[in-house]
Parts: sequence; C-alpha cells; structure tokens
Amino acid sequence: MNAPESATYDLPTRVASTPAVEVLSAEKTYPNGTRALMPVDLTIGEGEFVTLLGPSGCGKSTLLKMVAGMLEPTDGRLKVFRKPVQQIESSGRRMAFVFQSPTLMPWASVRTNVRLPLDLAGVPRKEAEARVSEALDLVGLEKFASALPRALSGGMQMRVSIARGLVTQPDLLLMDEPFGALDEITRHKLDAELLDLWREKKLTVIFVTHSIHEAVFLSSRVIMMAARPGRVVEEFEIPEPYPRTADFMVSPQFSRYAKKLQDSLLRASTAADEVAA
Repeated sequence: MNAPESATYDLPTRVASTPAVEVLSAEKTYPNGTRALMPVDLTIGEGEFVTLLGPSGCGKSTLLKMVAGMLEPTDGRLKVFRKPVQQIESSGRRMAFVFQSPTLMPWASVRTNVRLPLDLAGVPRKEAEARVSEALDLVGLEKFASALPRALSGGMQMRVSIARGLVTQPDLLLMDEPFGALDEITRHKLDAELLDLWREKKLTVIFVTHSIHEAVFLSSRVIMMAARPGRVVEEFEIPEPYPRTADFMVSPQFSRYAKKLQDSLLRASTAADEVAA
C-alpha cells in the first residue's frame, strides 16, 4: 500500500455538541528534529470514552500529554472545555492523568499516596480525608488505606493510582495504557470497573492502549493512528449499549469490531513502514 506522509483514510464527519477536548491542527516536533505528530484535528465530546489506538511510535502518548498540558504543541492549539489547556481551572473543570505505572511513594500508605494531589493543592486536611475515603471506596480499597504499596498486587496498585486521579474530582480523565502490564484476568476486571466509574461519575475519558480487544470493550469511539510521523488515519464508532459485560466480548458484534480494528491497525502499521522506508 502506497501511503505518502500526508495521506489519511476517510474520516466520518462528526461534530460534538458540547466539546470537552478540541485539538486544532496541533503538531509536535522535538528539538532534535523528530516529528512526533503531524497536524491533528480531533474533537471529543463531553461524556465520551475515546481510545487512541495504533502501532508503537504513532504519537498516542504525545497527543495525550499535549491534551494534559504536559507538552506544548509546536504549532496549532488545544482547548479543554473551550479554554486553552493552561486555563482549565478558569473553566471550573478539572482533569487527571493516570500513567502507565502506578508511580506510588513506596514509603507512604495508600491513603497518603491518594491524598498527595490534594496536599499539593493545599486542600484542608478534613476535606482531603473525606475525598480520599470516597475515592478509595470507589475503587474498592477502603480496607487497604493503611497498607504500603509493596503489600499490594499490581492491579491493586493501579487502583490506588486511579483513586489518586479521582480524588481531584476530575471531569476529564486521561489514561496512558494503565493496565498494559497486568495479566489478562486482572486487566479485564479493571476495564469493567473503569466503565462503571466512567458512567457513575459522568467522566470524559481518553484512553491509550495497544490492545484491540480492550479498545472495543471500553470505547464509544476509537481513533486509529499511524506512525512516522504520528497522525490520525481512521475513526470507528462502537455504538454498543453500556454496561458491557463479559458476554459482549464473545459476541459476533465484538468480533466484527475487532476485525475492523485489526485490519485498520495493519493498514496503519504498513503506512508507517512505508513512510520509514
């Protein structure tokens, strides 16, 4: 397949009535000359669960960190709840970022780890403790509040990391492949729990993964990206009702979505290889 650097596949026309995130021709070139992202245009509506999928090096994490304000675009703009990323506080909204690894303080208890962003923000201790208790209850760790991270399984440590994000009471939750290092059973369990949290707290979620099955199970929409340089090449709606159960994962509908994403990922990978050549 011949795909020049600027090529894209047909994208469906989609306008979000209330945008949570707007990526407006945003691109990223690092100081060493590496072009991590071509101009990306993407709108994510409030309440969506959107997954970024694509081969390694396609800029998924770069795009997510630009949305979070951790990286500045070389050109273009990003808006979160209709404000520049750096001005999100003025919109009265909040966002949280969950990394690939839990990044917990090993000497501190679960409660102290979860309370960290509130301590940094100067939230009064009484209010902070109440919010920590609520977050731990949401992720099922209220009985482990005094435990140290080393006493927890990998899945439980990721729950602590998610609780640390939830304690800030975010409207937008950004997740950079948080379950990639976990075994399949634990991963599926946390995926299901994440959907429950998304629906209960009415979050907007942008989720990075390399897993086609995880993308189908979680997403209302999947954004496929290709690499060298990173760019959006296709979008897929997953218009299946929530809640989604284990039965959905063995359904004919699930298999059809997975096949479409598998074919798209192969095209994206081939396009990346051809650009690199």
